[in-house]
Amino acid sequence: MYLRIVEVMAEDIATGRLPAGTRLPPYRELAYQLDVSPNTTSRAYAEAVKRALLKGEVGRGTYVRSNDVDPGQAEPETLRRPESGPIDLSRNLPMPGFSEQHIRRVMSEIANDTGLRSLLDYQTDADLVHHRAAGQTWLESCGLTSDLDCIVPVVGGQHGILSILMALLKPGDLLLAETLTYTPVLAIAARLELQTGAVAMDEEGVVPEAFETWCREANPKAFYLTPTLQAPTTITLSETRRTRIAEIAARHGVILIEDDVFGPLKADKPAPLAQIAPETTIYVTSLSKSVAPGLRVGFLKAPAKLAAALHQSVNLSVWMTPPLTLEVAGRLIESGAAAEMAGQQQRVARHRQQLVQRVLRAIAFPKPTDGFHVWLSLPEGWRADVFTAECARLGVRVSEGRSFAINAGDAPEAIRLCVSHEANEERLQRGLAIVSGVLQQKPSGSSMVI
Repeated sequence: MYLRIVEVMAEDIATGRLPAGTRLPPYRELAYQLDVSPNTTSRAYAEAVKRALLKGEVGRGTYVRSNDVDPGQAEPETLRRPESGPIDLSRNLPMPGFSEQHIRRVMSEIANDTGLRSLLDYQTDADLVHHRAAGQTWLESCGLTSDLDCIVPVVGGQHGILSILMALLKPGDLLLAETLTYTPVLAIAARLELQTGAVAMDEEGVVPEAFETWCREANPKAFYLTPTLQAPTTITLSETRRTRIAEIAARHGVILIEDDVFGPLKADKPAPLAQIAPETTIYVTSLSKSVAPGLRVGFLKAPAKLAAALHQSVNLSVWMTPPLTLEVAGRLIESGAAAEMAGQQQRVARHRQQLVQRVLRAIAFPKPTDGFHVWLSLPEGWRADVFTAECARLGVRVSEGRSFAINAGDAPEAIRLCVSHEANEERLQRGLAIVSGVLQQKPSGSSMVI
């Protein structure tokens, strides 16, 4: 808990919500405000002082430390804060700007269409057939064929996952996920009172033998995984491992939930699990990572025997997937604009990954990959939380490995960098240079494990 408090402080300082010189309340008063023990807030203040976020002055209290430095002790250029606000390398979103002209055109067409009125009314599953047809086209671009009746429109990938878990699992059931995973899944599982289990990974991704051990010993109901450009590690599972995992799931009656939202960003990816094992896999895709996150449109492809339950789950959670945004997405898909935008995102991702290699390769050896995120193992001696705080102090937001771990003990000393949300490439390069500069520092004493 005290580390959480420090992380929030670091974030608020980096964003300017806590300006330099701000006086913080006494630690006992803060403990009362947060409903935690005074020992917790005392440790938080001590850690924040170690990380050079705060300074304490006898008789005056605790203040946010200024980033100004003595001219004789000036920091290297790579360790100076950017002048125009924090550089955000923590948000895994597509490059902004490609979708606006296409969406503006489609919205204008819809506004002048005689069918607009029907899109503003309640819709039934039967009314959404042409939207499912657009989903069918999108799935084909992802390497997957499907009958229309097996396609379920959803409000983005996260809503799709929620709908699946609501439909197929009950409180107390066991949901498996990769050791490092998409963290909202864990929050959803907790809210639905599901148990969770971490399936071990190695440098090639999920270990099939670890999955089989869980199946033999614990009776899991479902296994959520991201086989392509896994978040956060960027690993793409080989066809051999996909086939092996599909065989294990079929033998033990486990439903595979395949999250493929990053699939459109990957060139020459293996066949989806849902193509290899269509009767045991529910496939999740969306337009959020490759077209426009604000559309909140996605599609599920389910085995025929499960499609009705998923439709009911969607109806329960939102009554209907909003017809207006589905229409926008459908027209983008049918006109080819969505595929064009996904291609643009893929090309930009490749260019920015090359930039990462140029800036960081000599320091951190990031693995070349597709997509918009990078996974960096930290040099010996660095703790990921301390490294993240130091980057925040210098005006760069990154994500530490612990935030993706199901079990705290499995959290590696690593960080994730996202290279798409900053549209200005100069700012991105500046942020990477700051990360590189921190990597070249020796960690402070507060980063040592005692």
